[in-house]
Amino acid sequence: MQAMQFEQSVVSILKRDKRFDPHAYFFLKEALDFTLKRSAAQHAGQSPHVSGPELLAGFRDLALDQFGPMASTLMNEWGIRRCQHVGDMVFQLIEEQVFGKQDSDKPEDFSEIFDFQEALTSPFLPKKKSSGPLFRKPALHR
Repeated sequence: MQAMQFEQSVVSILKRDKRFDPHAYFFLKEALDFTLKRSAAQHAGQSPHVSGPELLAGFRDLALDQFGPMASTLMNEWGIRRCQHVGDMVFQLIEEQVFGKQDSDKPEDFSEIFDFQEALTSPFLPKKKSSGPLFRKPALHR
């Protein structure tokens, strides 16, 4: 797809629905390309259909790779706070005939496959140690 056609499709979507920042759609396209390449590498060069959960995993992984600890903040800025939001954008792009779909594809394929916010923040949180209390009470001497 030509970049100009994609851009025009995003403008058309934004006239109807302003929930998501335009950058979110461009990142989604990049995430689809990333996921297709990863899938092709796993399937001997063939580029099979990408399912909703596969696209969400690719979206998450690319966001973590590109934006690191800021991924969650940036997605919030762009209006993407749940897995379903990615699905909403996918189906808007399908309506614009930018993305294709199979008859079995449906918006519910993106229904909270994982906790979106946690997936973007947990890799950067300190690991909890389960070695007991941090401080021990001093022994009383008699």
